[in-house]
Amino acid sequence: MDYKEKLLAVRNDIDAIDTEMLQLFSQRMKLIDKVANIKIEGNISLVDEKREDAIIAARTKDLQGEEKGESSLFIRSMMGISKTRQRKYLYGEKAVNDSYLPAPSAPVKTDITVGYQGVAGAWSEIASIKVFPDAEQIAFEEWEDVFTAVKNKTINYGVLPVENSQTGAIGEVYDLLRKHGCYIVGQTWVPVQHCLMGTQDATLDSVREIFSHPQGFAQCNQFLRKKGWELTVCRNTAVATEKVKTLNDPKYAAIGAKRAGELNSLKVLDDDIISDTNNKTRFIVIANQPEYDETADTVSVIFRTAHRSGALVDVLFPFVCENINLSRLESRPMADGKYCFFADIQGSIADRKIVETLKQVDSGCGFLEVLGCYNSDML
Repeated sequence: MDYKEKLLAVRNDIDAIDTEMLQLFSQRMKLIDKVANIKIEGNISLVDEKREDAIIAARTKDLQGEEKGESSLFIRSMMGISKTRQRKYLYGEKAVNDSYLPAPSAPVKTDITVGYQGVAGAWSEIASIKVFPDAEQIAFEEWEDVFTAVKNKTINYGVLPVENSQTGAIGEVYDLLRKHGCYIVGQTWVPVQHCLMGTQDATLDSVREIFSHPQGFAQCNQFLRKKGWELTVCRNTAVATEKVKTLNDPKYAAIGAKRAGELNSLKVLDDDIISDTNNKTRFIVIANQPEYDETADTVSVIFRTAHRSGALVDVLFPFVCENINLSRLESRPMADGKYCFFADIQGSIADRKIVETLKQVDSGCGFLEVLGCYNSDML
């Protein structure tokens, strides 16, 4: 018997076992439906953590090593599927009538005012102009100032960075999303194309000190590693270019967007200094009320789980069972030492399956809130 025949024989045995397991699985799910009925009649809690732990310990007590760990994972996965089925049985029909977002408002079409953090020439302003090219652009000192202005309806929209493809999530903006009652109504990606800029009489040989934001330095680290320049941190890259303009000395230069240099009459000394040419930043658009229609393809949520082993897995199981993809999952610490999670779900709040699944997730975690339903790329 050659290797192919041996492999086929083993696979046939596995297929036979899988068939038997699926038959047993079907019987188990019918029993789970009975359990759900009994819990409804007796007003019994869906989750019994102590019982689950006791079952896993009893079923695996005679196993050792990897087999014990894999068997524990298998049993816990079965329990997760069972709890998801019970939640769907208990809450699914109710979920159809529940709304996690207010009715959508119509997007503002005229006399639009948009806020961003920083100064003219900052990447946030560039993103804001990309999404709202004809709007009045208003600069704010802090990210929270943008949230406050949107909440108070001083401006129609805010544009804020939440993630860079190289340096990761911008945690403070996620925290402000949790703190303020604003909604995500859109997002876009802006390619990061840093330049080195100096005064009109500056050259690469004259430069001794560079100004930029920490992320600007991080994103151009390969270029900077070859130099012996002093690096000075600024609040953002646009402020760095303003600093060079004010000092008006060829020994100073800034790393930032070409637009920032143009606004400050600086000369581009090198326009190809970023380490990753695919580097880009994700910006979200926030508003006082949700805005979504049939083109929306992303739902952003925040949720919190119990502080125990397997709690996050339990929350994610409904998405797995319904074949719903999460395109992003970020964790953020909370004041009580626990963590909350931000997730982007591929789908629309208008989709019955999405709402039913959210209801199941909601019933299995300590807190869940929908932050917005929107198109994943406005441009």
